Amino acid sequence: MAPTLFHYPLVPMDDFLKHERKERCKLLVGAGVVALLVIVVLALGVLLIIYVKRANSEACQEGHRAVMECRNVTHFLQEELTRAQDGFRDAEAQVATYNETVMTLMASLDKEKAHSLDAEKKVEELEGEITTLNQKLQDASMEVERLRRKNQDLSARIADQKDSASSLKDTSSAAAPLLPILLLGLGARLL
Repeated sequence: MAPTLFHYPLVPMDDFLKHERKERCKLLVGAGVVALLVIVVLALGVLLIIYVKRANSEACQEGHRAVMECRNVTHFLQEELTRAQDGFRDAEAQVATYNETVMTLMASLDKEKAHSLDAEKKVEELEGEITTLNQKLQDASMEVERLRRKNQDLSARIADQKDSASSLKDTSSAAAPLLPILLLGLGARLL
């Protein structure tokens, strides 16, 4: 074999040792970082295994079931609350309608009361007029009775004096037409 000639520059030993130390440091740092990463990955793996075991444990499953049951109950209660609120709103609307109806009925009742009071006043006025007319009728009846007695007295005198002179006969004939005139006068006075 033929000799090969390689030409390496001469490097002083100090530089070579420094360079070798740097390389070793880099190697140690790299190995340390790798070891640290391996340790972190192993720790995370162990933690993940522990978490999975705990997550799949009976207590955790029961807790998960309890959470789901609470969510179901909460959802049911929210629906019930919504229904109750809707019912409350409907009841409020009915109350407003009832209040409006009550106000209308109260206004109608007030009108009827006023109308009733007017009718009572009218009845009282008419009763007063009836009392007045009854009093006038009683007065007229008394007047008619007085005039009837007077007429009877006159008729009795006329019958007694029938035998008298003809001048008395003309007087009794004149008294008979006077009675209807008196009655007409009384009737006009009553009205």
